[in-house]
Amino acid sequence: MILCLDAGNSRLKFGVFDGGHWLLQDALDYAAFDELPARLPAVPQRIVACNVAGEAVERRIEALAGTLGLGVDWLRSSAAACGVGNAYDKPQQLGADRWAALIAARSIYPEPAVVVMAGTATTIDAIDGSGLFRGGLILPGLSLMRSSLAGSTAGLPHASGNFRSLPTNTDDAIVSGAIHATLGAIGRMRAALGSDPVCLLSGGAADQLALSLDYPLRRIDHLVLEGLVRYSRTI
Repeated sequence: MILCLDAGNSRLKFGVFDGGHWLLQDALDYAAFDELPARLPAVPQRIVACNVAGEAVERRIEALAGTLGLGVDWLRSSAAACGVGNAYDKPQQLGADRWAALIAARSIYPEPAVVVMAGTATTIDAIDGSGLFRGGLILPGLSLMRSSLAGSTAGLPHASGNFRSLPTNTDDAIVSGAIHATLGAIGRMRAALGSDPVCLLSGGAADQLALSLDYPLRRIDHLVLEGLVRYSRTI
């Protein structure tokens, strides 16, 4: 029984894998971190985790593991793992969540792909047919784009409009601007990779993008957790 933990910028995503299938995949806010043990369907035998939320969260995860009598197998970015190569200038600087998502992507879809993680930030990463991560983009997430306009301008609201190809009101213009910008970035990464790659889409804001993507698309919930499970088989 493996407990997989994806410590993201805003929430802790967690899953329990029994060796054949997921017993649970869920998420909680960090304010509710101490509720995690009570939400597990069974006591895990291992914990595999990645963290982009900072040292304080890492210490909390390790303390939690200690109460269960376990250590933590941390996924750290490296030059290669699980059949995926890392072309980052300094491979260890790649976000561990992005690395986990790329590991999962290669296992699930061993063809050229653009891996999109739509969360607090949106990451758009290109992996070629050989399994080499070629490079990627980091953008503010859709909600962060909207809130930055509301917080940094005098006259723009925190928009709750709808996506339109040609918006004709301010709320729709802001919401549509964020989505159009992200779709454009995805399109440019697909063009840079070539070969008409599929878009593998995951994350909390995936639904907002999926409705407007015109590219070949596969939705994969909790892609980072999938990568952690695959990594756990190699250590």
